Amino acid sequence: MATDYTPAVTGTGIKAGIQRVGGYLAGMVMPNIGAFIAWGLITALFIPTGWIPNAHLAQLVGPMITVLLPVLIGYTGGRLVHGQRGAVVGAVATMGIVVGSTVPMFLGAMMVGPLAAYLVKLFDNAFEHRIKAGFEMLVNNFSAGIIGGGMALVGVWVIGPVVRSITNLAGHGVDWLVGHNLLPVASVLVEPAKVLFLNNAINHGVLGPLGVAQATETGKSILFMIESNPGPGLGLLLAFLFFGPRTLRPSVPAAIIIHFLGGIHEIYFPYVLMKPRLILAMIAGGAAGVTTFMITGAGLVATPSPGSVFAYAAVTPRGGWFGVVLGILIAAAVTFFVAAALLGFGRLNGDAQAEQPGTGDAEATVPPGGEVAAAPRQTSGAAATANSTAVSEA
Repeated sequence: MATDYTPAVTGTGIKAGIQRVGGYLAGMVMPNIGAFIAWGLITALFIPTGWIPNAHLAQLVGPMITVLLPVLIGYTGGRLVHGQRGAVVGAVATMGIVVGSTVPMFLGAMMVGPLAAYLVKLFDNAFEHRIKAGFEMLVNNFSAGIIGGGMALVGVWVIGPVVRSITNLAGHGVDWLVGHNLLPVASVLVEPAKVLFLNNAINHGVLGPLGVAQATETGKSILFMIESNPGPGLGLLLAFLFFGPRTLRPSVPAAIIIHFLGGIHEIYFPYVLMKPRLILAMIAGGAAGVTTFMITGAGLVATPSPGSVFAYAAVTPRGGWFGVVLGILIAAAVTFFVAAALLGFGRLNGDAQAEQPGTGDAEATVPPGGEVAAAPRQTSGAAATANSTAVSEA
């Protein structure tokens, strides 16, 4: 499978395997980035703590994040596996995991959508030459309906509970680290869990209640800032803006505004999924921010909702500005430099090749891991002469 976001990966081994997994995930999420932006804008504007609070319009927020976006991901994942038939079945199957769920089932959608489409693909390959003339539409429609409906039931009974168990496990892990005063190490669990869209479960299910209890005693709590710090996301997006694939750079400024000013962190998760090794940058930035908060004694009086710089300003106690601002800036800086290094400062994204003569007008194709295949060189003398003449005339 190859898309504009996930060109084909060659080779074998662990590195290639990770690149392929990241490519599949990005291929399901990145085409729907516009829907994420739409949800982010509606959330930032109309929720009770938003710019223009409106209870009626805020009713869009919940259904979009719990139903629309997971279904879109399942639909896209199915389409990547088996075209339009796979897309329809993937969307139907995704409904099985979103019904009754209180957390966004993005991870479940990434599992059940492609799986349902793959089952349809196996069915089509097995029976495409055995269907009698005139019965093709009947068999195709009923097979898609039966497989899609069956996978929806599997989602309700199996995949949904598995994803909820993963969510609870991540929450318990963070709770243990907090209880043993290993706050910077918590980023090792928090940042990967956030990228898998488990951020709300960890923040509001674990860190929020613990932070409220701490703030009641001391007047502030650092626990409110472990997951909600906008610094790492800002650093990652800035690294993509300057050193990321050229095809994605135009989408980054809007993502920065929605993330840092609007507080919608989900907007940057797909960028990490596209290049999984960047999770190291997120962990480094998150840990640096938490360490800075600990050294300066920073804390907030309540959960910043949404996690924007303005929400941080609203819940920062008097006299606590220095530590809060410094923690955000250091987290952003550390994430930026680590992410930039992992992106090869642009060299791994085709910038160098694009500037060399003789490589063509098209941009270099970038695999999910960032390696760029070398362009084939001309070997014949006549071809080399013609090429050099064309360059000199240009």
